[in-house]
Amino acid sequence: MANRKPRSNRLLSVDDVYRQPVGPASHPKSLYHLLLRFVRWRRERNWSETTLKVQTHHSYRFICWASERGVNYAGEVTRPVLERWQRYLYDWRKSNGEPLSSRTQRTALQPLQVWFSWMSGQGLILANPAADLELPRLEKHLPRTILSVEQVEDIMNLCDLTTAQGIRDRALLELLWSTGIRRGEVARLDIWSMDVSRRVLTIRQGKGCHDRVIPLGERAQRWLLRWVHQVRPGIVAVPECKALFVAMDGMAGLTVNGITQAVVPYLRDSGIEKGSCHLFRHAMATQMLENGADLRWIQAMLGHRSVESTQIYTQVSIRALQAVHASTHPAEQVEEGETDAAADDREKRGEYD
Repeated sequence: MANRKPRSNRLLSVDDVYRQPVGPASHPKSLYHLLLRFVRWRRERNWSETTLKVQTHHSYRFICWASERGVNYAGEVTRPVLERWQRYLYDWRKSNGEPLSSRTQRTALQPLQVWFSWMSGQGLILANPAADLELPRLEKHLPRTILSVEQVEDIMNLCDLTTAQGIRDRALLELLWSTGIRRGEVARLDIWSMDVSRRVLTIRQGKGCHDRVIPLGERAQRWLLRWVHQVRPGIVAVPECKALFVAMDGMAGLTVNGITQAVVPYLRDSGIEKGSCHLFRHAMATQMLENGADLRWIQAMLGHRSVESTQIYTQVSIRALQAVHASTHPAEQVEEGETDAAADDREKRGEYD
C-alpha cells in the first residue's frame, strides 16, 4: 500500500478543522458535518480542549482518508472500511522508515470508537461499525531513563544562580522533582497556587480536569519563595500576568513548550540524551517508592486515576529486590567468619559453580 504524506505533521487544532472542510461539508449526514456537531456536543459537556484537539485531529485524518476513497457519509462507513483504515495505519512508515507504534495506532483508532458510538446513540446511524473493532495490543515499556538522586543533584547544580534565569530554572527543576507535576500543570500554576503555611501546592484542572492538592517539599518551597519574592518582580513586565513561572521577557507565563525549552538544556548538558520534564516525575515516584512510600500515596501525588498506572514504578524500583537477592541467593552468601579473600579463593576453585 502506498503511503500518502499527511497534509501536516503537526497536531491540528479544532479551529484548523473548522477552516478546512472535507467533502460535502454542509450535508447533515456527511462525516465532516457530524464531526463538527460532535465537537460542539462535547464542548457543551465540558470536555477539555486538549482531549478535543487530539480526538478531532485523528477523526479529521480519517475523514480525509475516507474522502479520498469516495466515502463521505456516516452511513457509508462499515466495519471493512474501518479495518482498511486500521491496516493503513499499520502499514504507514514515518520519514525515518519506522512504523507507527501500537500506542500511536490505538490513539488514532480510539476517537473513532467514541465518535461512532455517539452517532449510534443519537440515532444518526443504524449501527455502530466500530463497536467490535479490535485495537492493537499495547506494548508495555518501562521508562528508558530513571535519574538517580546524584544525577538530579548534578542537574540542579548546572543552574547559574548569578542570573535571574538560573534562579527561575532552579526553582522550576526543584518543583518538578519535589512534586512530580506534569509540565502542562506547571504552565497553569499561578502565584497563589503555593500555600506557604501549609506547604502544599494546589493544581487546578490537571489531567482529566481534576483539581488536587499535593505536598511541597521544604527545599523546593525555599527556591520558589526566592524566585517569587526576589527575582520574579523584577522580570514581570505586565502586572496582569499572575503565572508562577514567566518568560524572561516578562510578557507572559511560560507555555508548555517554554517549560520544555527551559529544562532540556540542563538534561543534555548533564549527559542525558533523551527525555524532558517527565524524567523528574519518574525520578520522584521511583525514589519515593524505594524509600518506603506506599504506592497509593504516590498515585495521589502523580494524579493517576488508577493505581495500575502507578504500578510501573514497582518494576523500576529495584533497591528492595536487590536487598532480597543479596540476602537470599546462594551465590551471594558468605559462610560465617569467612573473609572476602577466602570467599574469592573458594570461587576460583569452583565451589560456587
